[in-house]
Amino acid sequence: MSTTPPRASHASLVDFGRRHVTKGIGRQVEAVIEKGEGSYLTLGDGRKMLDFTCGIAVTNLGHCHPKVSAAAAEQCLKLVHGQCSIGFHEPYLQLIERLLPMMPHPSLDSFYFISSGSEAVEAAIKIARGVTGKQNIITMQGAYHGRTYGAMAVTKSKTGYSESFHPLMPGVFTAPFPFWHHFSLPPNTPTSELTSLCLNQLELLLQQQTAPKDTAAIIIEPVIGEGGYVPAPPEFLQGLREICDRENILLIIDEVQSGFLRTGKNFAVEYSGVKPDIMLVAKGLANGFPLSGVITRSELSDKLKPGSMGGTYAGNAVACAAAVATADAFKEENILENVNARSKELFAHLEPLRSTPAVLDIRGQGLMVAVEFASPTGTSPHDPLRNPNVPAKLSTRIAKRCQEKGMFILTTSAYEVVRFIPALNITAEDLKKGCDIFVESVEEIVKEG
Repeated sequence: MSTTPPRASHASLVDFGRRHVTKGIGRQVEAVIEKGEGSYLTLGDGRKMLDFTCGIAVTNLGHCHPKVSAAAAEQCLKLVHGQCSIGFHEPYLQLIERLLPMMPHPSLDSFYFISSGSEAVEAAIKIARGVTGKQNIITMQGAYHGRTYGAMAVTKSKTGYSESFHPLMPGVFTAPFPFWHHFSLPPNTPTSELTSLCLNQLELLLQQQTAPKDTAAIIIEPVIGEGGYVPAPPEFLQGLREICDRENILLIIDEVQSGFLRTGKNFAVEYSGVKPDIMLVAKGLANGFPLSGVITRSELSDKLKPGSMGGTYAGNAVACAAAVATADAFKEENILENVNARSKELFAHLEPLRSTPAVLDIRGQGLMVAVEFASPTGTSPHDPLRNPNVPAKLSTRIAKRCQEKGMFILTTSAYEVVRFIPALNITAEDLKKGCDIFVESVEEIVKEG
């Protein structure tokens, strides 16, 4: 006679979650995710969903990649927790060995692994202040860097992340990012014009608000994520590098969402040729296992006092083993080639939507792509890009309709933006399936008004 207790029903599990999981977490669907495999998620109510979110750019090799899962399982039988303040462990060192050839500049040779993107941002701010002896940090309008206090202070994509939680970390100043919508300009505004506007405003910021002698670092995503999936023009990043070199300011490049082949290169900063002083990674690093990294050059990290950095779970052995297998799979399975091939197909599938008055822009790099829709209200009554002839809340309604048709996809930013984050090894067939669902959803919602 079986002594195994009966399994709870899906409905009862969902009800339990509603009652006991903090209300501070939002969800797209009231369901239990039971299984992930490749580009699909299976829910407890039987639905099999095409996943165009990848856990927000995390499962870059798809869910439960066999090589990654096997490496983690094997490591679990050797060493689960090798605390970094006690000694080295082999997966940590193996991961550095795998990542060194991937770096956008050979000067990035000092690695500190922790657990989350926010934690990496906090550590980078701490390092920048410590090694420069300066305190202020310049962030970008539209930036997202996390929800812990330091990271939240440099996040400027939406007030929802910091509303009711002030006062935030002091010493933070915001510079404009070269996104046409920030300046109420049309989508076809030349990036050179946007770059000139933003660099001039940054120079004014350094003259009016935070002097260079007080400014430790500028932090920027080479593709702003939660701010709307907008790639930074190469000339803007090059301009930041010149200013930082001139004023002895560190340049922190946040590749948490854009890194690890997501944009068609190992890291998005490579499009500009700019050398980061500090680079942050997480998300796609370990394909779902919690791991992040702060990467800098030894001449900076050598200034840190031993014991000033650390963390109980920093560079967990199982997560590092998974990350080693992930890096190997990137190379062995020709993932970068797939990203660039599927990217061309994705843009081709979306391009016909440009003729729809409701569509303002289609943009991105690699498989980090967004469609921005017009709005009848805009961000305010003063928004000249308002279009009273289009339906309201298009991005949310389209994402919901996609979900009803069997695909998860995410919105982002203060604007009406839907973002595409499929697995980097997605097949042409699954990519087309997702694009067909999206285009059908757009057509239906626009027609409904």
